Amino acid sequence: MQVSLSTNSFKGLGEPKKCVDGLLSMGVKGIMLDLGRLYSPAFMEIYGIKQKEFDIEKARNVTVGFLEECIKRSMTLDVVRAPRLKWDTKRTDTSLFMLQIGKESIEICKKAHAKYIVIQPLFAGITNRDIRQENNRYYKELGKTAKENNICILLENQCEYKRERFVRGVCSHPSETIEWIDTLNNDFGEEIFGFCLDTCAGMLGRQDLGEMAVELGSRLKAVLLRESGWNHEMSGLPFMGNKEECTDWSGLICGLRRIDFDGVLILDAGSAMRNLSHLLRPYFYPLMSSVANYIGWQVGMEKGIKRHPQRVLFGAGRMCEKYMEYYGWQYPPLFACDNNPRLWGKRRYGLEVKPPEALKGLPRECAVIICNTFYEEIAGQLREMGIENIETFSDEYLFK
Repeated sequence: MQVSLSTNSFKGLGEPKKCVDGLLSMGVKGIMLDLGRLYSPAFMEIYGIKQKEFDIEKARNVTVGFLEECIKRSMTLDVVRAPRLKWDTKRTDTSLFMLQIGKESIEICKKAHAKYIVIQPLFAGITNRDIRQENNRYYKELGKTAKENNICILLENQCEYKRERFVRGVCSHPSETIEWIDTLNNDFGEEIFGFCLDTCAGMLGRQDLGEMAVELGSRLKAVLLRESGWNHEMSGLPFMGNKEECTDWSGLICGLRRIDFDGVLILDAGSAMRNLSHLLRPYFYPLMSSVANYIGWQVGMEKGIKRHPQRVLFGAGRMCEKYMEYYGWQYPPLFACDNNPRLWGKRRYGLEVKPPEALKGLPRECAVIICNTFYEEIAGQLREMGIENIETFSDEYLFK
């Protein structure tokens, strides 16, 4: 599983070396190149209708310059996201323009050596009866170019704006979307199409994101992580919404665990970043990176536990109890150990508690799972003992 930051989340693409230096200093390794920075939704809304001073060649040069610096510095570009129309667009004449932009975006994706490209389905000016037919033609045309370049096109869930509120739009109904993706892949004879789940669109459409992830299964290749308002589109930092309006991150994390998600998690906090003073942004970027990595860790937690044939728990407290309640029957530990000598020789939650010295005799294939929030300190203690197979357990987001 790869964790990436969207280019919509930071400034400075016009100074690519400085920008990439800053990303690398934060430990960021993966980037999603959002071409909405090339053609913004606002620009696309007036394209061909009103004259607007916009130097498209300059925008292309900035994008290409940043891309080349990322490649030069070995930054991973897993995903490219093509420009998009606003969900409440009044345009009805954009299908040919969207096809042109889609092909241009695939060429940029090829240059970036990215595996996936997210391309919004057509919806503007198309009746519900014709949506499937129009998009089949659209994606088959784009699919030819994608297949030639070994690129996978990801469809993305959308919203519609009706009667002054957002409702579920194209690709928001899992069963229909699954049948659509499978039909396209069968027509091409290989997996050319997959799915990107936009948490903002899901939130506005009042969807169960975790269950949608489970239904999509292996078709789900990327998840765009962004907090939204209750009735407006935005790209906020996950976990930072109002309690009544916050995305169900717990449900999503548990759903992704259930399918052993192994795609790309992309964090987009562009709205939050734009509201900050430029003096505060350097402090915000590390927080974004930490939130993205935290979600990646939570999603991959069970995968880390089950990949080892044997395991021992470090920590015999409340978190050990939670592990035994949720995973003890499926991934049973040999025993538990703890730094507290008062617990040695006793049984806790069905496990014998031993001193840390007992870990030195573990088989090579056995992992030590830390069940204590002092993860870094305990991991350091274990590494000093020569233990390499170290995993972590968290009881913050557990399935119900």
